[in-house]
Parts: sequence; C-alpha cells; structure tokens
Amino acid sequence: MSAELDQFFAAMADPTRRAVIEQLTAGRATVSALAASHDMALPSFMRHLKVLEDAGLVRSVKKGRVRTCVIEPRPLIEAQGWLEWQRAVWEGRNDATDQI
Repeated sequence: MSAELDQFFAAMADPTRRAVIEQLTAGRATVSALAASHDMALPSFMRHLKVLEDAGLVRSVKKGRVRTCVIEPRPLIEAQGWLEWQRAVWEGRNDATDQI
C-alpha cells in the first residue's frame, strides 16, 4: 500500500475528520463554519484540518482573515479504487470457496 493510502486511512480513522469530509461534500466552507458543529477549541479543530490537508483530502485558501476549505477528491478516488480491488479479490476467494 502506498504512503498516500496510509495517510488517507489514518486521516479517515477519526470521526471528527470524517465529519469534516462529509460537511465539505456539500461545498466549500469556512473554518469557522466547519468548526461550529464540533465541540472543541479552535486550535484542536485546526489540528484535525492539518491532518486532512497533509493527507491531501482538504485544501484551504486564506483571504484576509477568512480561511475557506474545499475537499480534494483525488485521495478519495484512489482509496475507492484500492477498496474495489480488495473487494474483487475477496469476492473471487469466496467464489472459489463456494466451488469446493
């Protein structure tokens, strides 16, 4: 497995980070708007965003005092491809087991 997939799964292992990804599927959002639905201090929330950015899942742009985040689909697509490959492997094994 590649380092990028490792980072993806590590980032997605946390429920707060998964929630942020779900929020961003609706479109870009400010850090304030994303943080508002999470019961934690802003510095703690920013650490979660950093993990998502480091994994390539989120990109943020700062204009003035406002930081806006947007989802980056490439890591999600790569993980989906890996999971589909794993599914095909296991379905093939199950088919072979059924024939015994």
